[in-house]
Amino acid sequence: MNAATELATDVGIKPACEALAVSRASWYRRQAATSQVEASRRPPARTLGAPEREHVLATLCEPRFVDRAPAEVVATLLEEGTWLCSERTMYRILAESVGVRERRNQLAHPEYAKPELVATAPNQVWSWDITKLLGPQKWTYYYLYVIMDLFSRYVVGWMLAERENAALAGRLIEETCARHGIVPGDMTLHSDRGSPMTAKCTAQLLADLGVTRSQSRPEVSDDNPYSEAGFKTLKYHPGFPNRFAGFDAALSHCRTFFPWYCDEHRHGGIAMLTPADVFHGRAEEVLARRQAALDIAYAAHPERFVRGRPVVEQLPTEVWINKPVKEPDRTDGVVQ
Repeated sequence: MNAATELATDVGIKPACEALAVSRASWYRRQAATSQVEASRRPPARTLGAPEREHVLATLCEPRFVDRAPAEVVATLLEEGTWLCSERTMYRILAESVGVRERRNQLAHPEYAKPELVATAPNQVWSWDITKLLGPQKWTYYYLYVIMDLFSRYVVGWMLAERENAALAGRLIEETCARHGIVPGDMTLHSDRGSPMTAKCTAQLLADLGVTRSQSRPEVSDDNPYSEAGFKTLKYHPGFPNRFAGFDAALSHCRTFFPWYCDEHRHGGIAMLTPADVFHGRAEEVLARRQAALDIAYAAHPERFVRGRPVVEQLPTEVWINKPVKEPDRTDGVVQ
C-alpha cells in the first residue's frame, strides 16, 4: 500500500493501483483512516511549546554556545542553575532548524574560473613561478624565479634570490619584457596564487606594462603545468645536488642548467625540438633536415619501413592551459 502511495504521486492513483494490483477502494479507505488518526493525535503533555522551543534555539545560538555540543550546553546551564530541556530535545530542535551542521556564520569562498589560455606562437603567453632550492643548512633556502614561454618552453628570464617578495618578481618581469620587446596588449602572464603573484604592486606593474594577468585556481597545480614541469626537469637533472653549498654554488648551477635546457634539451611536447629552435623560429628548418635524412634512409632501404614513407613529428600549432572540452554534436541524434 505504501508503494502504491509513492507511485501515485508520479503516475496518478489509477495507474499506480493497477500496476501494483491494489484495489482503489482499499487505497482510499487507507488514506481516509490515516488522515483521521493524524487529525486525532495530540501532542504529549511534556512537549515544549513554541515559545520554549524558540528560547532553547536562541540559547544554543548564543556566542558562548554556538560552537559547543548540546551535552556541553546542558552541563553548563545546570552549573548555572538552569534547566531548559534534555540533550536529545536540543538535537531535535537543531535538526528542525538545520542547526546540527554549523551554527556560526561562515564566509562563502568565491568561485574561481578555470583559466583557459592558448598560444600559437612565442611571446603570446608566458608562465612564471618560484621554487625553493635547499641551502647548506636546514631551513636555508634560495628562491629561483623562472619565466617560461608557453609555446616554445623557452626560459625567457630567471633570477636567483635569497628571499621571495613581489619587488624582486616585479624587477624580473619588467626587465624580461623590455629584453624581448613585449608590446602592450599582446601578451598574457600566467602564474599560480603565491603571495608575490597576488601582490598589489605586481598587478599594478602588469597593468603599466600592458600585460594581461592570468592566475590559477587556488590549490590547483594543474592550472600551471608548464612551470611545474620545468622545475621537475631542473630537480631531476643528474647534476642537481641534494643541497647547495652556498648561494654562489646555486647560481653557478643555474647558469649552466638554463643554457642547456634552452639550447640542447629536446622537449617531448614540441616534437623533440629544443626550446631555442622554436622560440627563435628555426623549427621548420630543423624538421626539414630531419625529413631529408628520413627520405634518404627510406630510399636506400624501403623494406625496413613497414608503414611506408616515414614522416617526422610536426610541431604543435597551439599550446593550451586547460583546453575547453568540445561538446558533442547532437544534431543528428544520439545512438544508444
